[in-house]
Parts: sequence; structure tokens; C-alpha cells
Amino acid sequence: MQQARESKVAAATLSFWIVKILATTLGETAGDTLSMTFDFGYLASTAIFVAVLLVLATAQVRAERFHPALYWATIIASTTAGTTLADFATRSLGIGYAGGSALLLALVIASLAAWHFATGAVKVDHLIDRRSEWFYWLTISMSQTLGTALGDWTADTNGLGYLGGATLFAIALAVIAALYFLTRLNRVALFWAAFILTRPLGATVGDFLDKPVAKGGLEFSRPIASAVLLAVIVLLVAVLPQRAKDAVTPD
Repeated sequence: MQQARESKVAAATLSFWIVKILATTLGETAGDTLSMTFDFGYLASTAIFVAVLLVLATAQVRAERFHPALYWATIIASTTAGTTLADFATRSLGIGYAGGSALLLALVIASLAAWHFATGAVKVDHLIDRRSEWFYWLTISMSQTLGTALGDWTADTNGLGYLGGATLFAIALAVIAALYFLTRLNRVALFWAAFILTRPLGATVGDFLDKPVAKGGLEFSRPIASAVLLAVIVLLVAVLPQRAKDAVTPD
């Protein structure tokens, strides 16, 4: 009889989504801190954050069990890298928010398709082999990048502003939650839809915190806002229940 193995990714509980939204908000303020406040630029900042992400993702994949601190550090690295990469795609490449969002959506779909082709399924609740884990982190990184572009597109181009954009994405997440509890729609599809939409929610909230008052923000210091958000995340990870997906028996 094969022994059940514990997945090394966090279970999608209420505490998971709370920390995830805070992490995406931190990703926005921290990414902008390096690229704008410290003037590293989008490309150099992306290179730095991607390097950190690769180190943390490798440690996460090689770990023998679920480590909440390591898991959330990798999530934060993916969302900060997503911020600067999305800004590079939409601004430095000159393809705009619509073009950047379309390109990044195609990359998310391609990542999911490659995952399914390579493993035969996309199962975020049965993530126990290293190949699936790498696809998980690749898809997460692409979805974080897409979410950043969507947030900027909604808030800046469509005239909703930061609070308007945040409200729109919060409503969309509430709809997905209702679909989860009231229907039998595909759970994997709903998970990724929610995962992607938490990113623009965090992005618009992050922009609201640090953008100038004249543009509808509160103009808080990006480094200070990032430090406060990080401290809150560390506290919540320590206090709120953090568990891996339920143990499963390998096929």
C-alpha cells in the first residue's frame, strides 16, 4: 500500500485568501519601490526579483514538507516580479495595458496547457510531484503578472481610479466565491480565476496607498508601506491557521 504524501502548497482556506491579497498589495508597493522610488528601472528590477523568485521556488520544490514561511515568501517574490515584469511589458515595450494584458493572458493559458500536456491534469489540490510543482509556480508567476496589467488597465485607462478598480475586482471575487459555494463549476478553473483576480485587487489597493494625491492616491512612502504590509503578513502567517493541502496517495 502506497503511503499518503502531503502537498507542499497551502490549502485555499479563508486565511489563505486574506494573506494572498495582502501579499499582492505588498508586491505592488515593493515592486514600485525598487523600480521607481530607488530608480532601478523595470528591466533591472525584474531581473533582481526573478532571481530571488527562482531561488525561493527551487527551495520550495526541493522541500520535503510544507513550510508556511517559505511558501509565502515565494508567493511574495512572484508578485513583486509580476509587478515589474508587467510594467516592463506594458510601458517599456510600448504595447500598452490592453496589449500587455492580452499577451500575459496568452502566457497563462499556455502555461496551463503545457502543464496539462506534461502531466495529464492540472490539479492544484494534488500537487505532490516536482514537475507539477514547477508548473504551479510558473503559472502563479504568469498570473501575478497578468493581474498587475489588468489592475493598471482598469484603474488608469478605463477611468475607474484605484478605489473604483479595487471595488470592481472585489465584486468579481465575491461572484467567484458564490459560484464556488452554489454551483458545481470546475474547481480548478475557479481557483485560477480567483487567484488571478486577487492580483489586480492588490495592485489597485497598493497604488491607492502610494500614488500621489492628485492622481487619487494617499501618497504614502512606498518603502514604509511595504515594510508595514510585510510585518502584517508575517504576523498573520504566524497567527492564522496555515496548513497544506490534504495528504493524498500517489497514483
